Amino acid sequence: QLQLVESGGGLVQPGGSLRLSCTASGFTLGLHATGWFRQAPGKEREGVSCISAGNGRTNYVDSVKGRFTVSRDNAMNTVYLQINSLNSEDTAIYYCATQTAMLFGPCDLQSGYNLWGQGTQVTVSS
Repeated sequence: QLQLVESGGGLVQPGGSLRLSCTASGFTLGLHATGWFRQAPGKEREGVSCISAGNGRTNYVDSVKGRFTVSRDNAMNTVYLQINSLNSEDTAIYYCATQTAMLFGPCDLQSGYNLWGQGTQVTVSS
């Protein structure tokens, strides 16, 4: 069974940091592009970051550039999202997703992902 599981979310004060993990089972995550998305209450889901397989090319939405860093550890079959300088607008459920149907597919912040995790809640509040 192919599965993605996110972890690492929680309650953090403004200015704080978290590292989210996305761990795959049943397949090799390092062969597929992986994206991070978030959905805040009352808002549409948005892509925040992605990382390609192979060369590890990354991409970020403008609102998180300089604060978020995506990386992968192929030995752990995991993709990480380091999020720093958190503010209230970062409060959301964060999801990871990947393209199991395509090997070494493009890093895309919009679409093309067919396997999603269950999400992890990030809440920024003092």
